[in-house]
Amino acid sequence: MSLKFPIYMDNHSTSPMDPRVLETMLPYFTEHFGNAASRSHKFGWTAEEAVNYAREQVATLIGADRPEEIVFTSGASESNNLALKGVAEFYRDKGNHIITTKIEHKAVLDTCKRLEKQGFEVTYLDVGVEGIVSLDDVRAAMTDKTILVSVMLANNEVGTIQPIGAIGALCKERGVIFHTDAVQGVGKTEFNVNAMGVDLASITAHKMYGPKGVGALYVRRARPRVRLTAQIDGGGHERGNRSGTLNVPGIVGFGKACEILTKEWRDEARYVASQRDRLKEKLFAELDECHINGAWGEGRRLPNNLNVSFSYVEGEGLMMAIKDVAVSSGSACTSSSLEPSYVLRALGVEEELAHTSIRFGLGRFTTEEEVDFVARLVIDKVKKLRDLSPLYEMAKEGVNLKDIVWAAH
Repeated sequence: MSLKFPIYMDNHSTSPMDPRVLETMLPYFTEHFGNAASRSHKFGWTAEEAVNYAREQVATLIGADRPEEIVFTSGASESNNLALKGVAEFYRDKGNHIITTKIEHKAVLDTCKRLEKQGFEVTYLDVGVEGIVSLDDVRAAMTDKTILVSVMLANNEVGTIQPIGAIGALCKERGVIFHTDAVQGVGKTEFNVNAMGVDLASITAHKMYGPKGVGALYVRRARPRVRLTAQIDGGGHERGNRSGTLNVPGIVGFGKACEILTKEWRDEARYVASQRDRLKEKLFAELDECHINGAWGEGRRLPNNLNVSFSYVEGEGLMMAIKDVAVSSGSACTSSSLEPSYVLRALGVEEELAHTSIRFGLGRFTTEEEVDFVARLVIDKVKKLRDLSPLYEMAKEGVNLKDIVWAAH
């Protein structure tokens, strides 16, 4: 099999659509094009039936009790906004305190910042060098004003898996609503909203080989029943939680993607983990001064995630050198500067090392041939870039670079 370039290893950002998903969606663009809210004719009935079936498929994947607990949205960002703002507004009379972590997705962190401007108090918990929040820290942060805890299932940069079940049990014990941004973890690691005591869960299709622009928020309807203040008004769709004409083809594809994962996720996780480990072993066998960011080990990290810092190699420079491979770096471009990843900084990774990180996101369609090519390419380019680095040469000669006082100009 010949390689196709560029090689895709950025599955945390988005995943290619599975052909089985596309095949399921196609009739709903042309043949079954009805509006699911049209209750007076067959076109609408057919669309509504398809949406309800997809609701069942999504509910089954995450272990929800009933399909009605699935609220379809435009994606994970909307789901996170609806969860946090919806709870904050509805339960404001009960309290104004929210707990989250410093490594959440921006859709959670920026929503929390907005809520702070509206008078809510938010506690942002540290996660430590492994990128995993402490249950004791969650417990210690709770007050009689705490109405919501939001902790992601798995991190999108370093892949670390949080102790969701333990946090869920604590929240239930304290009568606090528990939300998890489950976008990266669903279909890659064990997740069951009932077993883990989750009250609200955000998920999206395009991270699981489905279409973009469609997601869902799981909203528990019993023990306890969670109430939300809607953020989009208009037609009372989705049982009043989210108005707007439903994206029927996208929802159908979302449902199919969930059905595939319900059947295949464990085998897929084992396969992807084996390819991820193959890549790691090849890189670490040939290169020194490499550092894994975040916890390592089964059950502690997503099977498709490899986040590595290559000392003495600037991450953006390495990405330019391996332009035949689609990956992400630990630096984020802003209008005025190149800042290191806030996630890596929250883990305590030094700024210089954070700038050298690369996130490899393997997936369902990643092949062994691609892994071997990427390993060879990265090894070659890292060695060449280090050959040009006086800092690397000095470090190899035993010079402690931290002791050097650099002259200012």
